[in-house]
Amino acid sequence: MKYNERIRGIGEDHSYTQQQIADILHVGQRTYSDYESGKTRIPVDSLLILARFYNVSMDYITGASNVRKEYPKR
Repeated sequence: MKYNERIRGIGEDHSYTQQQIADILHVGQRTYSDYESGKTRIPVDSLLILARFYNVSMDYITGASNVRKEYPKR
């Protein structure tokens, strides 16, 4: 699974709108929509923010793994 499909799916699982997630990332809704569609690559720092927010590992959110593990504790 590609990261853009994963971030879209996780957001839908939690019933968040694109605008709500865009606000968390401090980007416009259109920019976040472009991330989800794969039109624009999401910056790594934004992926980290989303991984922390959703409490999932970077492997899971990027699609490198289908095993949903928690975000590592500091």
